[in-house]
Amino acid sequence: MSTNLYTSWVYILKCSDNSYYTGKSQDLEARPVQHQQGTYKGYTYNRRPVILMWSAGFLTYKEAIMCERQIKGWSRAKKEALISADINLLRELAACRNKSHFSHKKQTVN
Repeated sequence: MSTNLYTSWVYILKCSDNSYYTGKSQDLEARPVQHQQGTYKGYTYNRRPVILMWSAGFLTYKEAIMCERQIKGWSRAKKEALISADINLLRELAACRNKSHFSHKKQTVN
């Protein structure tokens, strides 16, 4: 799919304090530069310099909003799996880990 079709982007920046910032934009080229320059006072302002680590294009801004919200709720490990494109680790980290999850229940045979 051509990048010309994308109207919106979700991105992950790595900040100077080693934290990650997830954001969305309709201009992927300009937005990381704005973070770097401190154009807007926000999370990244006092954590510069920043490095663009990952991005994905979306056909609609609504899709980008939904993706950004999802990623913002992820653990650091899950974000790093996404950044490194480690799909197997991402799946493993996405699996429910609590004791009530069906994969942790003992199977009983009648």
